[in-house]
Amino acid sequence: MAERELKATLAEKRDGVGIITLNRPEKLNAINQDIMDDLYYLFDAYEEDPEVRVIVLTGGDGKAFCAGGDIEGEIQMDVVGSYHGGIEGNRLNTRIEKCRIPVIAAINGFCLGGGFEMALACDIRLASERARIGLTEVNMGVIPGSGGTQRLPRLIGPSRAKLLMMTGNHYKGEAALAMGLVDMVFPAEELLDAAVNMAKEMAAKPPLALEYVKWAVNEGMQMDLDRALLFESALFAHLYSTEDQKEAMSAFLEKRPTRPFQGK
Repeated sequence: MAERELKATLAEKRDGVGIITLNRPEKLNAINQDIMDDLYYLFDAYEEDPEVRVIVLTGGDGKAFCAGGDIEGEIQMDVVGSYHGGIEGNRLNTRIEKCRIPVIAAINGFCLGGGFEMALACDIRLASERARIGLTEVNMGVIPGSGGTQRLPRLIGPSRAKLLMMTGNHYKGEAALAMGLVDMVFPAEELLDAAVNMAKEMAAKPPLALEYVKWAVNEGMQMDLDRALLFESALFAHLYSTEDQKEAMSAFLEKRPTRPFQGK
């Protein structure tokens, strides 16, 4: 894939981990077209890059992961514009959700509205103690329009999800953890290192097994249990045809370290 200039993000690679940092600090990383274009490009590039096996998505300066949509632009929207805006937001978040490799959100500071909808599309959410997390759209007279009304109930149940969305409140790190909005909480200064270390641990695993875990869970959640179990069995069986499975089991039986996995 041809390289392009990034306008609203930063990107780097560390030991099998692709790190994407939203970079509009003057707007608390509010989502605009530049951020969306950068994210499409980077997710495509990292997914195709054999050196990248896990992605970490985070905010820049610790003040915000992403404060949501850019209200200055949204206030002028009409019905047609807002409908297409919601479609575009859903398309981006679905791209993140369906990324072939695992995606970890490292949430530092404000993570509100569309920003939290973006985090909900990630596989795992880590937060700092200073994070502020919520779906606050009701305070602006609207509802979440980029997947929040659908992904959040599937994560924490419909009653708690409605509580969050109907009050428009946001929650600090530990309270967000108690509600099930995030998976782990760290001191702010440790968050990114914790996310990258977790990603490095995953990156050392057989990549096809990681991919199939994600595939089994995401697709299985849309099926009835009987079909989901058959789907799981098919993925489980297919992995027995891979070189990585042979290496992992041989290393276990021979009591030796595994050789680097190749994704084959």
